[in-house]
Amino acid sequence: MRLARFRWWQITDAVRIEADLFGAEQWSPAMFWNELASGHFYLVAQDPQGEVFGYAGLAVTPPDEAWVQNIAVRRDMQRAGLGRSLLTALLAEATRRGTRTTLLEVAVDNAPAQRLYASYGFEPVGIRRGYYQPSNTDALVMRLDMKGPETVERETTGPARHG
Repeated sequence: MRLARFRWWQITDAVRIEADLFGAEQWSPAMFWNELASGHFYLVAQDPQGEVFGYAGLAVTPPDEAWVQNIAVRRDMQRAGLGRSLLTALLAEATRRGTRTTLLEVAVDNAPAQRLYASYGFEPVGIRRGYYQPSNTDALVMRLDMKGPETVERETTGPARHG
């Protein structure tokens, strides 16, 4: 398995994963196109033949804030460390770009993902009521204060808990 830059021709693979994991709340192809066109940092986890098993994205807001846009791993590949690898790569990019804070939103009912983020030091800072539509599910906002390269290095040694 390797991580590589997300390319436009992989949008179809990402949308298939979205449909399975998120149903009616999935991102559309246009949303992925917009993310890539906006220059956000996106990665895919793929095998040597190019089959996509997961993806993740990061939006950096100058001068020093980043948002994890999404992390998704195909169901048959979950709990294999891919989510952890993707998150580690996003945080390394955030550090490289000099961010001081990285934030994300996660469904309040997605305990496995919340545990993954907490294992990296993300802490809850708020709730966005009815954020996910059409289910009207609340989103938990989590924040990580970046401390430099040692932040990412420390997290790579933690226990594997992919959500």
